[in-house]
Amino acid sequence: MIPDSRRRPARHALAPVLAALLCLPLAACGGGSSGAAERPGSPPPGAASPAGGRSGTPDPSVRPLSAPTLPPGPGGTTPVFAHGRRDGAKRVALTFDADMTADQDKRAERGERFDNPQLIATLRRLKAPATVFMTGKWAEQYPDQARSIGGDPLFEVANHSYTHHAFATPCYGLPAVAHGSARQDVERASAAFKKAGVERTVPYFRFPGGCYDDAVLRDIAPTGVTAVQWDVISGDAFAKKSGPVADQVLAQVKPGSVVVMHCTRSAAPATEEAVRRIVPELRARGYELVRVSDLIAAR
Repeated sequence: MIPDSRRRPARHALAPVLAALLCLPLAACGGGSSGAAERPGSPPPGAASPAGGRSGTPDPSVRPLSAPTLPPGPGGTTPVFAHGRRDGAKRVALTFDADMTADQDKRAERGERFDNPQLIATLRRLKAPATVFMTGKWAEQYPDQARSIGGDPLFEVANHSYTHHAFATPCYGLPAVAHGSARQDVERASAAFKKAGVERTVPYFRFPGGCYDDAVLRDIAPTGVTAVQWDVISGDAFAKKSGPVADQVLAQVKPGSVVVMHCTRSAAPATEEAVRRIVPELRARGYELVRVSDLIAAR
């Protein structure tokens, strides 16, 4: 991984991008922007439901949220959201990427931890809402945790791909999703959430590494997702000390900000401690902590 790089990994990764945590050994996140307006409601008929999968009989074990999405971009492409309104209430969304790829199964079997239950416990203790962008492989590796997060009204679970491969290249050394399989990868992650019994899923998608282009925005449009990037890079990837992470978030945050952090203990060990400082300081500054769906709803 490339620590807190200001490089632009792909043509449409418009915000400075924190390098993918999984691009070398571990985990990742993304950034971009969109000026599209909000359109409340569920994905269009025939699109992937917030819980994943195509239209049809819903899985009774999964209760997807009715979350707002943005209208399609030019030519019906997937819309992209990076931050909420700047002129409204002081609201900020904390987001956490729960990353894992298929080639990390054996590392997990050897005891490497790609989860961070202490972080989730801290968010609960602080009563801090959050959006968790989860890969399908993470949900398969940690189904009990995925189900617990998805069943908690404090959180919402969004799609971060199944494989955590790049949807556009170059992208920090991430292997590329096979040509023509981007939509299938998104839907496979949603299916993994369903299988794990994850509730409170929302129709949002974050590109691994923040890398995307016009072609992939067309490819995944039938899934009905809104792509969610960010405008605040936490710098938590591989950070050993929490102070600089908290400083970086607090220095960048603005009304409507989307903050990107990670729920991957081995790759972002300082995140939980940083959150213990970030949350109370944001509240002391008058910020309300919300989920991504709340920011999109207020557009």
